[in-house]
Amino acid sequence: MVVPTSRSENWRADTDDATGSIHKTAPELARGLEAEDKRRANAALATALDPQGEGGSVTWDNPPTGAKGGFTPVGHAYPADGKVCRAFLAEVSIKDAQERLQGTACREKTNDWTVTEVKPWHKG
Repeated sequence: MVVPTSRSENWRADTDDATGSIHKTAPELARGLEAEDKRRANAALATALDPQGEGGSVTWDNPPTGAKGGFTPVGHAYPADGKVCRAFLAEVSIKDAQERLQGTACREKTNDWTVTEVKPWHKG
C-alpha cells in the first residue's frame, strides 16, 4: 500500500472530472435582441466571418422589431483549441440604443459560429 506523503498527492486531475464537463455559457451579443433578431444577426455573423468569403462587412435588419446591425471581420481566421476563430467588430441598434462591440467567435468544423468573447468597442 502506498501512502501519500503530501496533500497534493491526494488529488489527481482526471479527464473524467465532473467539473471538466461544465461549459461556460456563450456571451450574449447584445442585450435586448429578440429570437428573430438573434437568428438574423447570427446569419450575418456567419457570412462575415466565413474564411472562404470576401472578408467584408455584412449587415442585417429585422423590420418588425426595428433591430439592425452589422459585422466586420478583423484579421484572418486562426486555429484555437481545435476550432476556427476570428475577431470581429459589430454595431447593433435596438430601438433608440446603439452598441459598438468587439469580439471573437469560433466554430468547429461542422457547427455554427459561437461568440466566445464580446465587449464594448471604443475607437481609439
